[in-house]
Amino acid sequence: MIILGINAHHADSSAAIFVDGKMIAAIEEERFRRIKHWAGFPSQAIAFCLQEANVTLQDVDYISIGRDPKAKLFKKILLWAKTPVKSLSYIKNRIGNAKSVSLDIAKELSALSGINESDVKKKMIQVEHHRSHLASAFFASPFEEAAILSIDGSGDFTTTMTAIGKGNNIEVLESIDFPHSIGVFYTAFTQLLGFPHYGDEYKVMGLAPYGEPKYVEEIKKVIQWTKNGLFRLDLSYFRSPAEGFAFYEDHLPIVPPLFSAKMEASFGKARQKDEPLLQYHKDMAASVQKATEETIFQLLTYLHKKTGLEKVCIAGGVAQNSVANGKITRNTPFKEVYIPSAGHDAGISMGAALYVQHQLKRLPRQKAIYSAYTGSRFDNASIERFLEEQSVAFERLDNEALYDKVTECLLNGGVIGWFNGRAEFGPRALGGRSILADPRRIDAKDILNRKIKRRESFRPFAPSILKEYVDEYFDVNDVVPFMEKVFPIKEEKKSQIPAVTHVDGTGRLQTVDREISPRYYDLIDVFRKKTGVPILLNTSFNENEPIVNSPEQALACFLRTNMDMLVLENCVISR
Repeated sequence: MIILGINAHHADSSAAIFVDGKMIAAIEEERFRRIKHWAGFPSQAIAFCLQEANVTLQDVDYISIGRDPKAKLFKKILLWAKTPVKSLSYIKNRIGNAKSVSLDIAKELSALSGINESDVKKKMIQVEHHRSHLASAFFASPFEEAAILSIDGSGDFTTTMTAIGKGNNIEVLESIDFPHSIGVFYTAFTQLLGFPHYGDEYKVMGLAPYGEPKYVEEIKKVIQWTKNGLFRLDLSYFRSPAEGFAFYEDHLPIVPPLFSAKMEASFGKARQKDEPLLQYHKDMAASVQKATEETIFQLLTYLHKKTGLEKVCIAGGVAQNSVANGKITRNTPFKEVYIPSAGHDAGISMGAALYVQHQLKRLPRQKAIYSAYTGSRFDNASIERFLEEQSVAFERLDNEALYDKVTECLLNGGVIGWFNGRAEFGPRALGGRSILADPRRIDAKDILNRKIKRRESFRPFAPSILKEYVDEYFDVNDVVPFMEKVFPIKEEKKSQIPAVTHVDGTGRLQTVDREISPRYYDLIDVFRKKTGVPILLNTSFNENEPIVNSPEQALACFLRTNMDMLVLENCVISR
């Protein structure tokens, strides 16, 4: 059985393909279009997935669309009916967008493949947004039975959904309806703090450790816990939901200011981008982060009480909050947590396919997904041809000589662009498309932020650590394949790896497994043998753009930044 999953006409458009139960490929459309969070029909991602699976759309049995406009339709109408005048333009926008799910996608797939549109429609199955999230977490996990939480801004009129997963079945327990959303709450404060763009929430998470959570009690007036373990927003602090919370312009997700005049009156005027970050802003970021964490823990504690299970799977945009994720086993009764590599909306394509595969078609579950390497790949021969065409000087080394040369460059303070194997699915570079540096260098963070990433100075960098050494460096020993959790670094190790130790003494680790990432593992191991430190500083290979996807993009990024070395598989380019 072949199932193609699609997240289309929505932020982080993507595609994923499964053949006889196994995921063959998954990739975001932004990697091809070179526009972050690209929203539209993922034609290039679909073409890539079909090519990787060596099939045509005619061969595909089911096309799962991670969206169902009919979900909670009556509740949508009730909300719009409360303010019909304000809602009119938004309703037109949403209806037009909803039509594109059932009509445009079929047309676009027909045009892409040459298959008759009516035949394409027969293959299509629509899967509700949050059910897709639930499936992306549970059916990819190693758990036979687990509690599941999907939590984000909004999708198909739901913002939060809880469930129990057992074998091939997901049973939904409860959901919270739009506009009561922890994602909306976090985004509104993100905007108030002067970060206005879609996807800027991670900046607040990075800023939070520089402040003190002084305003948590005031913020809890905005987000209120209910007796049944869920939450509601005080909507007077927010933009009217009748006016809409998100739009799309030229395939870009646009989020208007979500905060109301009351929020500004209560917490201060929104910071403009040219205004300095004051201690107040840092304390507010810390307070928003803490209030968010406490709400997540409340949800999970209630979910545990309801299910009695000790394992939980989590997905949705809020599941990208790695700081909160790292605290779950220490602040709730859950003992094991699985989060997929693409917990955000790109993972909808994978989740929709998994939902059809297991929930609807009852295919047996496969091994747990611990590898995010499902994207583009290039061999040495094609890379050599490209470099020769560009008249770029390079040397090709075998693996042993390559690891020696790269680690020597790192030891001498160099910064490496590392392009290896298949690209990662999700927002984190995991040794496929990474920029690497020596974690022992005190100045590495400033060099990377200023000269290469060109981003805010408070943003942290992550440690990639050989999985056998986690217990030596971190207070919590866990398998973290997708850099999805932040843990405290042991006190005696902080001074040894300052470049990857955040200001609060934590690190967002990636545990590197030789079975999953053999070349990346071996590189770190050579660095360990030379230094005694089994860690490399790892950040995504990009500069204010989507992560590089091809040798052309990698070379362009290398040339316009101050990296010292570019490694494209076994081809090395040095300054």
